[in-house]
Amino acid sequence: MNAPVRRVPPRQLQVELGARSYPIRIGSGLLADAGAWRELRDRPLRMLTDDRVAGHWLKSVVQQLDIAPEQVRIVPAGEATKCMTEVESCLDWLLETRMPRDGVLVALGGGVIGDLAGFVAAIYQRGIDFVQVPTTLLAQVDSSVGGKTGVNHALGKNLIGAFHQPRLVLADSETLGTLPARELRAGIAEVIKYGMLGDADFFAWLEDNMPRLLALEPQRVMDAVERCCSMKAQIVAADEREGGRRALLNLGHTFGHAIETHTGYAQYLHGEAVAIGLHLAADLSRLLGWLAPADAERVRAVIASAGLPTTVPEGMTPADFTRHMAHDKKVAAGKLRFVLLRRLGEALVTADVPSDKLEALLERHCSAGTV
Repeated sequence: MNAPVRRVPPRQLQVELGARSYPIRIGSGLLADAGAWRELRDRPLRMLTDDRVAGHWLKSVVQQLDIAPEQVRIVPAGEATKCMTEVESCLDWLLETRMPRDGVLVALGGGVIGDLAGFVAAIYQRGIDFVQVPTTLLAQVDSSVGGKTGVNHALGKNLIGAFHQPRLVLADSETLGTLPARELRAGIAEVIKYGMLGDADFFAWLEDNMPRLLALEPQRVMDAVERCCSMKAQIVAADEREGGRRALLNLGHTFGHAIETHTGYAQYLHGEAVAIGLHLAADLSRLLGWLAPADAERVRAVIASAGLPTTVPEGMTPADFTRHMAHDKKVAAGKLRFVLLRRLGEALVTADVPSDKLEALLERHCSAGTV
């Protein structure tokens, strides 16, 4: 268990989407701050959380929002909960408790809860409002912002879902103090991703500040969350439904999703699989002659400095990667699109990766054991 994050002054960003714009509030102690919840005071509410988060934060939020026990649904923690069976159970619960169309579904938890609750909100009575209250670093810096919701399928990650923007994101850094160290590190993978794809100075900042982030130094945590949310807010405002620039946020995810699917979502946390994917994406960029070898090594080193994996699962073959990637959402016109790096801080989406280069990458990483 990590030490609690000390309180620092709150910050607020805005995702600009016209009538569907919404604030991102970042601070410490927000869950116990009555003012942070002001938009929800007079709305019918339901809350979805998991059995791990509930033990830490449910009581505080219920007290702030005056939610009755039957208006809270607690599901098992873990990626296996992100499935259609649980979607149906959540819909049954909303119907049985007579959730009206003007109600708000509050997602209290990490990325799994946010994705599940958001998808349920998107399809219940053709769409109701929901609020993201991310309690993990990964969710605070990435999955809670932008409106991507959905669940997994046996053939791939996040293949069933909808774009459905939240009405509010409330990121309380104090919740990070209750995270197991492994989950904190998994969140840092997404933080590293932002430096790689769009901000070389931020990447260098991470190289210098990784020990402080792992120690949850308040100012460093707030700086990282704010920078990532700011970048994502700008990207989402410009390309809400991933027709162009937003696809850059998938850096590392093509390889990472293949790893998650191959291991049945049981061996790796999402951020751990993404970390391996970031390493592979950087190495493929190097093989294509785009990313300098020294910078590819910097990527590997900063991932390792966060205590994250950089090697593919034992026994996973190039054929396994190709099979799983064939079901990836980024396949268009029969060609798989990759997010790669021209240089640190500059990413691009391309479908023009020569097959021999991809084969060489996968052979190298699948056969070497350590790279």
